[in-house]
Amino acid sequence: MTEFSAQVYQNEFLADGATDVHAIVTVTCTGAGQAGHTGAGEAAEIVIVDTSGSMGPVGIRAAQLAAAAALDQVLDGTWFAVIAGSHVARLAYPAPAGELGMARMDASTRAAARAAIGTFVPEGGTAMGTWLELATAVFASVPSAAQRHAILLTDGNNQHETPAELTRRIAAASGRFQCDCRGVGADWQVGEVRRIATALMGTVDLIPTPDEMAAEFETIMRASMGRGVASADLRVWAPQGAQVLFVRQVAPAVEDLSGRRREINALTGAYPTGSWGDESRDFHVAVRVSAARGVGQEQLAARVQLAVGDEVLAQGLVKAKWSDDNELTARINPEVAHYTGQTELAEAIQEGLAAKAVGDTATATAKLGRAVQLASETGNEEATSKLRKVVDIDEPGTGKVRLRKAVDRLDEMALDTASTKTTRVRK
Repeated sequence: MTEFSAQVYQNEFLADGATDVHAIVTVTCTGAGQAGHTGAGEAAEIVIVDTSGSMGPVGIRAAQLAAAAALDQVLDGTWFAVIAGSHVARLAYPAPAGELGMARMDASTRAAARAAIGTFVPEGGTAMGTWLELATAVFASVPSAAQRHAILLTDGNNQHETPAELTRRIAAASGRFQCDCRGVGADWQVGEVRRIATALMGTVDLIPTPDEMAAEFETIMRASMGRGVASADLRVWAPQGAQVLFVRQVAPAVEDLSGRRREINALTGAYPTGSWGDESRDFHVAVRVSAARGVGQEQLAARVQLAVGDEVLAQGLVKAKWSDDNELTARINPEVAHYTGQTELAEAIQEGLAAKAVGDTATATAKLGRAVQLASETGNEEATSKLRKVVDIDEPGTGKVRLRKAVDRLDEMALDTASTKTTRVRK
């Protein structure tokens, strides 16, 4: 049986005159089950493989093995399809006989899909928006599929559609399916692929070499098959006159959910969080109440709920109490402080790398130095390790660094893709 629980971490004491309330809400799911097996609707998977000319024979062979490895993890009975992407998108399996469609996974269809994947050849350019457009149409052919997930692989820049066309196609796909995106090698643009992953509630990451593709695809698909909760919303209620400043997921990765808000009623907004398996996620909720209360008074600043459909399965309360005790009001909650630092860390890394790319060494040094300082303060050893490949660190505590003269492009990309991954608070 699927169960959700919520726990709130905050310093509820506010100084006289203060109005901003911050809290970290940890939501935990247990007993999620398997995708498509919980009675909430069927599951559907699409594997989207870059077959453009830049993949070359070695890349295509590795992509074929990766796609096959992903299909091996798809549970029998799950709807699935395979798309070959170049400057145009093609439904490789099941081959359309008139209308687009999907097939149910079983031994026979798995073998047929493997055979179709085996015919891939590297040719043409890259237009990822067309891949998303076709995936949207293919998913729509199975209305009973409540959980829709895709893996997208690319190795190059999106050169064969305009930025406006890509933006339009991303927007059209948003909310229709989730998509985990992976780039192989050093010739793709992290920011470009991150746009797709963020809009489609997925992840973005680097696969340094082709021979690592199969293991990564297997891991992604196995995780997807373990998400038995097709979709869930984080609902945030705030009192009359209050303003929700932001809602962010802060673990396992930083993702701003504020722009996804859907109004439930005048006081409540819903923020889609996608599908869930057995896992915990942390959310940073910030609310500005309408006016400060007097010393000694208290107020419910927010009610944070996890809802599946119309059913609320977990709830946490965010409170505010006004005090003139400086010792109480000056305390910074460890969880709030930690994730505020992790969010700033992600921004500092991305802004530093962007400045470095255009030759602004002063800004790059300052931003990456701040990133080093934040990584040290929050105990993010993975970020520190990746930063060391881009900058020479003189004083981690103060952020004193020097840009390295020779940096491997893959090391920069690894730092960029990992920038949003967070570490949890040390208990």
